[in-house]
Amino acid sequence: MSTYTRIVFYGFWFFSLALICAPLQARLNIEIFGGGTERIPIAIVPFADEDRLQQRVTDVVSADLQRSGLFRLIDPTGSTPYAPAEVVYGDWAGRGASALVIGRTILMPGGQVEVQFRLLDVARQAQLTGLATIVPVTQLRAAAHRIADIIYEALTGEVGVFSTRIAYVMKQGNKYALQVADSDGYNEHSIIEYNEPIISPAWSPDGSKIAYVSFENKKPVVYVQTLATRERKAVANFAGSNSAPAWSPDGKKLAVVLSLHGGSQLYLINADGSGLQRLTRSSGIDTEPSFSPDGRHIIFTSDRGGSPQIYRIPATANELTSAERLTFEGGYNVSPDFSYDGKSFAFIHRHNGRFNVAVQDLATRQVQILTNSQFDESPSFAPNGRMILYATEMGGHGILSAVSRDGQTRQHLSVQTGDIREPAWGPLLKQK
Repeated sequence: MSTYTRIVFYGFWFFSLALICAPLQARLNIEIFGGGTERIPIAIVPFADEDRLQQRVTDVVSADLQRSGLFRLIDPTGSTPYAPAEVVYGDWAGRGASALVIGRTILMPGGQVEVQFRLLDVARQAQLTGLATIVPVTQLRAAAHRIADIIYEALTGEVGVFSTRIAYVMKQGNKYALQVADSDGYNEHSIIEYNEPIISPAWSPDGSKIAYVSFENKKPVVYVQTLATRERKAVANFAGSNSAPAWSPDGKKLAVVLSLHGGSQLYLINADGSGLQRLTRSSGIDTEPSFSPDGRHIIFTSDRGGSPQIYRIPATANELTSAERLTFEGGYNVSPDFSYDGKSFAFIHRHNGRFNVAVQDLATRQVQILTNSQFDESPSFAPNGRMILYATEMGGHGILSAVSRDGQTRQHLSVQTGDIREPAWGPLLKQK
């Protein structure tokens, strides 16, 4: 495959796999490997009366914290305190727990549930934080994710991302579906389904919209779809190819890749498709843009120097501005994604014949390779920068994986049949 095809249409590589036809609704299964060397020991006591509910809150909270790789779960068997006065701190200290979670659920009229929890510091014998909330029975998983986020932030000092969502493309048989799911793979649903490829989903900064590329009309067109209403609009449908949308941090603009004037180059458009402005003018292929968190720069892939590498330009419409090359290790570096703190970016690096997820520090230019699989693609940072979601291949079909920023924790997210690719991790959701 030529360099041109590899850079512009890398997302199609895995869609050529032989797939088994099955319904497009298939929950992701998660396997966890490894973990931090110093994990926080925490005990989570099953909440009072949650066995009467279809969804156990503590199961979701426990799974969330374990997936992070930062916690070690202490077996709570034999002790069931539901209130601080019932806690025997010496018992939990003897079990090695540094933190203790207790709580209860109260079934209320009208299909509502009150969920209460407290996070206790075992050594200090004091409460760190807590929450009491009333939610519909159907929102128990969401409430549990919120509790896990609160616990995570209280014990690590970092914002939790368990309440976020992910988007990805699944192909089964001859059908392609753009799907959205909770970060743990539950509550998945398709927002569009076609018999033609769908690629490059990108979340708006507020999480209300997704931009993507659809081939439903036999050519690549960039659409923006509102999730709540399913209303969508073609925002880049120019002559030639329209691809690789990336949102500006304020949600007002999109960087897109167009072949409107020949080879693929970067352009800016307003989120409604108006105000087209050209960003680059090179003899090579410029593609895969990603905005810096402050909106001042765009990093992208280009083969203008003879091999695909990562470059940076100001996010202004000035074609005379020279691009700064950022990657120098190896002859193949593609698919950059800025970290949310703007200090580094994830990308795909070819190393010893493998295509792996790597991270480069912008200040030091130090590169760390995080995976050792054969063929990875489409890295996407979690909103707290702790994990990176990406696509890979296992057992003859495409799966999603996640790796921690330090490379110590990995997760595989797979379905029994079908091929899932093109992941994008959604932003933090504002709590109402």
